[in-house]
Amino acid sequence: MAKRLFDLLGAALALLLLAPLLAAVALWVKLDSPGPVFFRQERVGRHGAPFRIHKFRTMVADAPARGLPLTVGTDPRITRAGAWLRRTRIDELPQFIDVLQGTMSLVGPRPEVPRYVAHYPPDLRSRVLAVRPGITDPASLAHIDEAAMLASAADPEREYIDKILPAKLAHAAAYAEHATLATDLGVLWRTLRVLLGQGGRSRPGQA
Repeated sequence: MAKRLFDLLGAALALLLLAPLLAAVALWVKLDSPGPVFFRQERVGRHGAPFRIHKFRTMVADAPARGLPLTVGTDPRITRAGAWLRRTRIDELPQFIDVLQGTMSLVGPRPEVPRYVAHYPPDLRSRVLAVRPGITDPASLAHIDEAAMLASAADPEREYIDKILPAKLAHAAAYAEHATLATDLGVLWRTLRVLLGQGGRSRPGQA
């Protein structure tokens, strides 16, 4: 209950304070390339329930049809506005809407697409999906160079499934079992440091 109240207050305050920025970014995305302002993609949420995540669109409108649901290096599908939005993580800000709707939390395991959830080992699947997915989590912070790692792999998707995904799942399972309001505040502080450029490098993520 305390975590949900914290999520609601945090997301509502963030959307209120960031409203001018969100409006300006929405206009930029719309003017920069043809297509919708938001990118909506099905992800797997708590207890395996599917939901559609909100992000500012950072790729061409038909990006899903042009390649994998992974961002690999300097992906040619990324738009001019999208490159900056991804670098600053501002494209993730609309997920405060998902937090208000109850499908996400401020802190929790990052939600995957069904294609990769299918590769979760059964024991880890139940542990990771026992909590709401989040905007940020320890696994994302530990794999801040994910896109660059995939760019250097001969088979990016195989590299993700065989090496990166198991490591992220271990982080996610540990978080799900031991998370408290204090650990969430610690993750949010570390994320803020990344956003302020004190530890962030290349951008992990999905198309």
